[in-house]
Amino acid sequence: MTGGPAVLLDGPDDGPRFLFAHGAGAAMDSPWMDGVTQGLAGAGVRVIRFEFPYMARRRKDGRRRPPDRQPILLDTWRRVLAVHGPADRVVIGGKSMGGRMAALLADADGVAGLACLGYPLHPAGQPERTRAETLRDLRTPTLICQGTRDPLGSRETFSTAPLSPSVEVVWLEDGDHGFKPRRSSGRTDAQAIAEAVAATATFIQTHARPLP
Repeated sequence: MTGGPAVLLDGPDDGPRFLFAHGAGAAMDSPWMDGVTQGLAGAGVRVIRFEFPYMARRRKDGRRRPPDRQPILLDTWRRVLAVHGPADRVVIGGKSMGGRMAALLADADGVAGLACLGYPLHPAGQPERTRAETLRDLRTPTLICQGTRDPLGSRETFSTAPLSPSVEVVWLEDGDHGFKPRRSSGRTDAQAIAEAVAATATFIQTHARPLP
């Protein structure tokens, strides 16, 4: 693709568009990303996936790397928006880190909506290092799908976070950072993913605007 990272396209060409970034540790075509994407595509959403530079390099040489520095991650997001916008007609978001980076530019770039799947409210085991200020100030319509026992942002830690009125949180009962529940809960991984997909698809269909 000229002018931006390589992408994967799923769902109907004329569907409401969701620009979908991966998390820190797994690529855009990981089983989790594939599962969510196929669910959204089946609901009529046009899903556009891409990779940050460090992950694209891993694909070429197989070497694991830490994520790029924040300015590079945000620049990558803006390059994708420049090609697949206009920003005010698309919903952006992602898994964990990908969603957090989208949240940092959502207001400034004027996107139609923001959807975060597993928001990293704080590093694992360090709830005092909160990243809630981003969510406190957001003006963009925002959906967060979050497992109730997510080690990077459980229901308990979210309960004390100052959230903007524009932020809606959908809780996935007993879910971890990938929404997977414990067997003892009586719930299944597939059930949790389906709930997240349904909420996200409805949000995208509500906020993404048709192409001019």
